[in-house]
Amino acid sequence: MSKSIPVAVHGAAGRMGRAVVDVLRTRDDLHLVAALVRSGTAAATSSKHDASDVVCSEALPSEIAAAVLIDFSGAGAFDRVLELALERRIALVSGTTGLDARQRAAIERASSDIPLLWSANFSLGVALLSKLVADAARALPQWDCEIAEAHHRYKQDAPSGTALALGREVAAARGVDFESVAKRSRIGEHVPRADGEIGFAVTRAADIVGEHRVLFATAGECIELSHRASDRAIFARGAVAAARWIAGRAPGLYRIGDVVAAEPQ
Repeated sequence: MSKSIPVAVHGAAGRMGRAVVDVLRTRDDLHLVAALVRSGTAAATSSKHDASDVVCSEALPSEIAAAVLIDFSGAGAFDRVLELALERRIALVSGTTGLDARQRAAIERASSDIPLLWSANFSLGVALLSKLVADAARALPQWDCEIAEAHHRYKQDAPSGTALALGREVAAARGVDFESVAKRSRIGEHVPRADGEIGFAVTRAADIVGEHRVLFATAGECIELSHRASDRAIFARGAVAAARWIAGRAPGLYRIGDVVAAEPQ
């Protein structure tokens, strides 16, 4: 597209939201038109424009036209975000994690009306990791699988959305229902590991940006596939790349892998 794409960011006051805003301000092919924040934050209560003349508010004003809405907020705010995107017919790129089954089903339904890309992780490396994990799970169907993740001390959902997404890749590759094999915790249990389980381990400490390790093991050997992020800007750059890619597309449910395949980094 030759014209600069207008983008609104929901959750703009959060860690990832601020990173997305920073990336958008370096781009010529996209521009920020609204920074949406939770009621009570400094940006929301000021009801003013920032130095770049970008609207900071709790809701998207009717006079602001955005082609894409980028969302990094929380599961509690996601229903309102999805409703906004549907009401305004805006393409939605969301990295909000901790969504429940009802919200994931709502994403599926909404994709019939708007172009929608949800990902637990916008890293190019994690997109490749997902593919490798699925390949390994398919090739090694009887091997035990354990997924360990680590994030900063303030992250609220556990296991992380990325860890769960990797688990779902394993389950899908093996043709089993994820919820029936997922073991989110073994604390307090005194039973052996069941065949086919996908186990999860969680670490929350200091300022860890994001680490994910997938272990496949059988008697006498194991394989580990891992990814470590040291700068959250990689996720912001991925989300902005997804926003550029999805703008103007037909309604549908897209994946970060679609963006990677179309625009190799």
